Amino acid sequence: MLLCSIPTQTLEEALERLSWYARRWTIETWHRVLKSGCQIEARQFGTLERFLRATALFAVIGWRIMCATMLGRLEADIPCSVLLQSLEWRALYCRTHGTTKPPEEPPTLGDAVLWIAKLGGYLGRKSDDPPGATVLWRGFLALHEITEMYRIFQKSE
Repeated sequence: MLLCSIPTQTLEEALERLSWYARRWTIETWHRVLKSGCQIEARQFGTLERFLRATALFAVIGWRIMCATMLGRLEADIPCSVLLQSLEWRALYCRTHGTTKPPEEPPTLGDAVLWIAKLGGYLGRKSDDPPGATVLWRGFLALHEITEMYRIFQKSE
């Protein structure tokens, strides 16, 4: 039984309400990324303008992490370039494989998400669930630093 304040008379309406409810867990996870990863509640913005700018930025960060989590599970065989910029996936590949030469073609999204998760502390054992938003959040923080270093070293060559 689902308690709902919207009038529901037909089977189609009931199914629609259920589909809305099914999305709740994705939204809850996105909010957890904003609260835990971005620490949005702990920040003191000072002004409404600062709050709005920061919230817009954090919303995009949260979306990217959620997108990586979901696409990494559902569309693992597509190129990681759908989510990562060229410099990011090249830096990630070189860091993961201990090389200075990335491949010409991007690796799969499934591989890239796994590598990012491992940067965030994911162990990837056979009994482990697929990586979630928390380890991807930490992994993306590490990837940002790795990408910046990769950029610096590419300029010096």
